[in-house]
Amino acid sequence: MFKQTAGIHHITAFVRNAQETVDFYAGVLGLRLVKKTINFDAPEVYHLYFGNELGSPGTILTFFPWAGSRKGRIGGGQVGITTYVVPAGTLPFWEERLRSFQIPVTQTERFSESYLQFSDKDGLRLEIVAREEGPQSHWSFGGVPADKAIKGFGGAVLYSTAPDKTANLLVQVMGLEELGQEGDYARYKATGDLGNIIDVRVAAMEFGTGGAGTVHHIAWRVKDDEEHALWRSHIAENGYHPTPIIDRQYFNAIYFREEGGILFEIATDPPGFARDEQPEELGEKLMLPEWFEPNRAEIEANLDPIQVRVLDIEEGFK
Repeated sequence: MFKQTAGIHHITAFVRNAQETVDFYAGVLGLRLVKKTINFDAPEVYHLYFGNELGSPGTILTFFPWAGSRKGRIGGGQVGITTYVVPAGTLPFWEERLRSFQIPVTQTERFSESYLQFSDKDGLRLEIVAREEGPQSHWSFGGVPADKAIKGFGGAVLYSTAPDKTANLLVQVMGLEELGQEGDYARYKATGDLGNIIDVRVAAMEFGTGGAGTVHHIAWRVKDDEEHALWRSHIAENGYHPTPIIDRQYFNAIYFREEGGILFEIATDPPGFARDEQPEELGEKLMLPEWFEPNRAEIEANLDPIQVRVLDIEEGFK
């Protein structure tokens, strides 16, 4: 069975402070908070989703903000760098914006592309690249106009403890095309136009440790539930051990850990984030699955209030 993912569906990471996370990803990066819910396995913790105007697959970075959690260490078995893509010609805008918020920025090149690399307050590593491909975002917030806004993911840089095995999985199981190797990285491409460029560090890396400032998992796109079931069989037939299909309300999910230590998820494009909120109201209310609704008052009392707010650029990001 030959299968091909369109690319990244979402990436999920650990952080410490919910309001700081909202300020950084909405206030600085101009993304939309498209869903405010909870960790279904730990309802005392938010699960926050940031993306384009609708939280389309290929744009969604999600967070578990866990106050007082340990600091993680980025390393093997993780997404090392999460890559955002912006419209061609807008890197100077983004460099100026990040520096105006007093966020340190490093310029680098990889595969003849220029990147701006930086970190959020917890140390999660991010980068921005400009490309023509991919639909424009229609979201504008906090000084980021729509014509310069982040489109979604450009891709990701994977850190593996067994890079040859990770590369084999990407090509033979996930259906990505190998584009070549340059310096420390090999590059692979999925069929979509967002979240489609995956770079793998070719040297094996020592395992990182989970915690604030690290990625928990990377999720890959499939088009619907029927295709999802076929993917589960496909993963199992190739010697991996996928979980049962899990209802995540806004998509269905299966998980497995690849041989380089990275936790992979396969997620459906539908039903999306507008299933329980109107598109113009996304992210405004704490949304709970029906089995948690009887405990809403208790759950809300245990969560610190958060708000999406426009930041004063003169004060920087604190």
